[in-house]
Amino acid sequence: MRSLPATRASRLAPGFAFWRKTFAMLMKEFIQLRRDRISFAMIVMIPLVQLLLFGYAINTTPRDLPTAVLLQEHSDVGRSILAALKNTRYFKITQLPRTEAELDRLLAAGTVLFGVEIPANFERALRRGDKPAVLMVADATDPVASGSALAALSELLQSALVHDRAIPAGDPAPFQIVTHARYNPAGETQLNIVPGLVGTILTMTMLIFTALSVTREIERGTMEHLLAMPITPVEIMLGKIIPYVIVGFVQATIIIAIGILLFGVPLLGNLGVLAGLSTLFIAANLSIGYTFSTIAQNQLQAMQMSIMFFLPNILLSGFIFPFAGMPVWAQWIGEALPLTHYLRIVRSIMLKGSAFSDLHYDAAALFVLMLVAMIVAVARFRRTLD
Repeated sequence: MRSLPATRASRLAPGFAFWRKTFAMLMKEFIQLRRDRISFAMIVMIPLVQLLLFGYAINTTPRDLPTAVLLQEHSDVGRSILAALKNTRYFKITQLPRTEAELDRLLAAGTVLFGVEIPANFERALRRGDKPAVLMVADATDPVASGSALAALSELLQSALVHDRAIPAGDPAPFQIVTHARYNPAGETQLNIVPGLVGTILTMTMLIFTALSVTREIERGTMEHLLAMPITPVEIMLGKIIPYVIVGFVQATIIIAIGILLFGVPLLGNLGVLAGLSTLFIAANLSIGYTFSTIAQNQLQAMQMSIMFFLPNILLSGFIFPFAGMPVWAQWIGEALPLTHYLRIVRSIMLKGSAFSDLHYDAAALFVLMLVAMIVAVARFRRTLD
């Protein structure tokens, strides 16, 4: 009878020990998580950033699309149409070209996404009942951005002219709208997505490759040998970045070749310009990834930083959602991301045949981003392990 409590205790002891050890391990992980400030910050920031971006910045209905208006005549009807375009939330008049050639240059350079042309003698033909045409030219490299705006244009112009009593109320409209969707007339999503995938895949792989470079050396214990060598931080950075420039160039070549051969994406521009600017984009992402590697204390933190940087690149660059549909503050953030500028470059060269002169702004932005990242990386690089 005296041995029964001991038997029960022996049966309860393993279960109690199991939960006690599990609880101790649980507390240890919480303590480590609290000490790892970067990981703890990522736990909070990633869902917060996603919520804010999807809630405030992402809008599939583009607004304030940059538009050029070519008025071939200065009449009451022309001024009514111009005022209607200014008052709508779809279009934002940013340019008033004088010739069709100037309008074409604005579209090719990406300065405007739409062009509206009011032909000469439009008002006279309208009052005669000849049903004159308003020409609408759209940059269709982003079918989502152009489609909804084109659909709203006819109703917008008719309402404006009826309001100004330029035409009587009624249906159908006494004029017609002729639309030209340039660079992607059929609205094929492959022509928009495949060039964008070049930049997206390069961003993801280049960031990860270099973000792990310095932290890997530290965790493997080879950083001591590297620091003992007569080599400067700039030489270490270039030595780690240049091999991956070649890797990224090979990746870009494969993706573009597949896009051309399998998906029928055209390459209308200069291949040398595309190769040069792609190399600049790759170097910019590698520099940013290397900066992360000098900040992170281990490979996990470097990976978390890469994901945190990759997320706004995907959402705010114009790859998935129309860039013009975002609020101004989100567009400012997007302008500070390399992928935003590279998407404009690769789509313009492949689909529009744009020259370097049309892309100097985005090329300069990539160079500045690369230079800033390199300066920060060199400044952060520690010559000792302390």
